[in-house]
Amino acid sequence: MRDHDERKSLWQVTQDELTNGFYENDNFVYCLICNETFTKGEIFQHNNHFYDAYKMMKIHNEEKHGSMLDYLLNMNPNFLGISSTQQSILKLMAEGKSDKEISEVKGISCSTVRNHRYKLHEYEKQAKLFLAAMDLFKKKEDFMKSEEPSSQFYDAHKTATMIDDRYNVTVEEKKKMIARYIDQNGCIKQFPAKEKGKIVILREIASNFSPGIHYSEIEVNNVLKKIYSDFPYIRRLLIEYGFLERTDSCSEYWIKE
Repeated sequence: MRDHDERKSLWQVTQDELTNGFYENDNFVYCLICNETFTKGEIFQHNNHFYDAYKMMKIHNEEKHGSMLDYLLNMNPNFLGISSTQQSILKLMAEGKSDKEISEVKGISCSTVRNHRYKLHEYEKQAKLFLAAMDLFKKKEDFMKSEEPSSQFYDAHKTATMIDDRYNVTVEEKKKMIARYIDQNGCIKQFPAKEKGKIVILREIASNFSPGIHYSEIEVNNVLKKIYSDFPYIRRLLIEYGFLERTDSCSEYWIKE
């Protein structure tokens, strides 16, 4: 179905959609985090009550993901443009803790907490101006892309554990890497040695697993065996690079959201 083929990534949505935790098209409402889908015009039963698609999406997000604020504050801090220290302080601020309480939790002075609070508000003001500038730039960039498709970037996956220039890959480069390293049956011909290639290929491998489903280690191995002979190596990399998550006992694996 065409509508389902047009799902957006975290990087493609608007500011309002990020805040709300969902996006929509003419027929469906999609969860921004896990892509759970509700059809517009249908009524959904939940706990002996009936809701439309929008209300059902709100319930889904609250029950499964908590809140968009929690989700965003638990992302890699590099995505937010702040340090891990600032991220931890912002989490405490979001919990409603005072400067004194935060200073006690973090073992720092109240003046240091106030300094962090000031800097975060400065980042907010800067971000608003930057987003406005980028919005205006994108109108020109869209025209540039129509003339030069090779300039489009292949965005980092939202659960990436490290963000650096290894993600500096265009869509055209991604296509060439896939053709070079993966055959028509989806098997790896040769695993890339360079970091950029590893990330692109691991992302393709991760697409063999469905979000929301928990797999046993045997099930994960059975999928990976068909793709590459050294499947324990691939399994470890999928965890290391933030594509899969697992329990401490390694009894269950799932797509990291």
